Amino acid sequence: MTVVADPSTVAHTTLGALRGTTESGVRVWRGIPYAQQPIGERRFRAPAPVQPWAGVRDAVEHGPVPPQGRSFVGGGRDDPKIRDEACLTLTIWAPATDTPLPVMVWIPGGAFVYGAGQLQLYNGSRLAANGDVVVVNVTYRLGVFGGFELGDLGAGFADNLCLRDQIAALRWVQDNIDAFGGDPRRVTIFGESAGATSVLALLASPAGEGLFARAIAQSPALPLIADRATRAKRAHEFVDLVGADPAAFPVLPQRVLRRAAGEMQRRSAQATPTLAYGLTYGVDLLPRHPIDAARAGEVNPVPLIVGTNSHEASMFAWSKPPMLPTTADGIDAYFDRVAPDARNRVLAGYPDYPRRRAQIAVGSDVMFGAPTWAFADAYSPHATTHVYRFDHTTWTLRMLGLGATHGSEIVHIQHSYGSYLGRKIHPLGRRVQPAVGRRMQRTWLNFATHGELEDWPRYDSARRATRVIRSNRDVSVDDPDALRRQAWAGLY
Repeated sequence: MTVVADPSTVAHTTLGALRGTTESGVRVWRGIPYAQQPIGERRFRAPAPVQPWAGVRDAVEHGPVPPQGRSFVGGGRDDPKIRDEACLTLTIWAPATDTPLPVMVWIPGGAFVYGAGQLQLYNGSRLAANGDVVVVNVTYRLGVFGGFELGDLGAGFADNLCLRDQIAALRWVQDNIDAFGGDPRRVTIFGESAGATSVLALLASPAGEGLFARAIAQSPALPLIADRATRAKRAHEFVDLVGADPAAFPVLPQRVLRRAAGEMQRRSAQATPTLAYGLTYGVDLLPRHPIDAARAGEVNPVPLIVGTNSHEASMFAWSKPPMLPTTADGIDAYFDRVAPDARNRVLAGYPDYPRRRAQIAVGSDVMFGAPTWAFADAYSPHATTHVYRFDHTTWTLRMLGLGATHGSEIVHIQHSYGSYLGRKIHPLGRRVQPAVGRRMQRTWLNFATHGELEDWPRYDSARRATRVIRSNRDVSVDDPDALRRQAWAGLY
């Protein structure tokens, strides 16, 4: 990679000047603060605007990633290693341009526990270079400091901190992206897993209005959004577990709070699918669950791409997590807790149950498939909606028996084949980009640029036209998972 000092990388924002670098022909700025850092008394508070600065500030090094455990997503040697609560930063890639370009804002996933915008898996340089777009990656608070709901503990504790961080980042983009060559009127938000869940929450949040013009949600996990009463109950259990007055939480050591939150996650996993980490509805920022908001027409109606992978749960089946049931015992326990009368009806939608592949399919649909189908049905009457199913798999994933597992589409959209996970999924991708990656990236870029997909049919609840993304050729199929979708009708 070629790094060049270039005067054109000085961007003059409303807060002050930022100096970036040019790498392989693309300008890049790293570690840009979009809010005051949530440290000390700001630990559990809503993000506050950054204070202006004088002179030119260097933006060449990544900021810290949020405190988190190890994960395979960020396991590469080129991924940032420093973890700190002072993590509210952006990374921006932009081609040199004289005309305003579309903007793509990436919201990373990781179950609101793992991840960061700085990870090489999410490197936006190829998107920026190949599509003439400005790419912005957001890093937001995770775990007990952002993904764990403490809003009901009173003054000093804001609800939905991770979503508030994302909104603060989008407001920063609206105010400043023109300094990097971006058009604030053509912002597309996109994300995967918890990032896609956040995208759908932003569609349902009144605070999201006017902050973006298009949206893409890759494998959203809507059961990660729980009602306020459930979150409040767990917040008070958390206080008892910590054994300290909430007023002391801003100064308690990280390890004390993280350990207690981890225990709450373990306990909540036994009450699937609502986990301790996630978003909260029933509050001003997110009045309704996104599915209910869409059914009521209370959404920000922008064009949307939404979809899932054909084998979402196969990767999780190795560890058999209770919140994503992929065994006969786990599935029985899930229905006993959630909908005992619906068990036989739902399982009838999987004719080869209890074969292993059917068990994994049930787990996939619990967390990803069924709520996504319900959301697409509810949202499509209000705005242009395109639905996909990602079926492509590589020989490495086939050897492991995983198929098109959760997150495996990311490397094809970002062309991050050189990342740690990219090398595992597609070892030859750095030399020969697969056709599916070229098609997917082109589609995402066309959508961000024009807002329409001529060769993808619009989704509606009459046909449920779905683009099935295969290795060599994509096809449009009406309601390709009809039996499974019908089995879950009414449960989400």
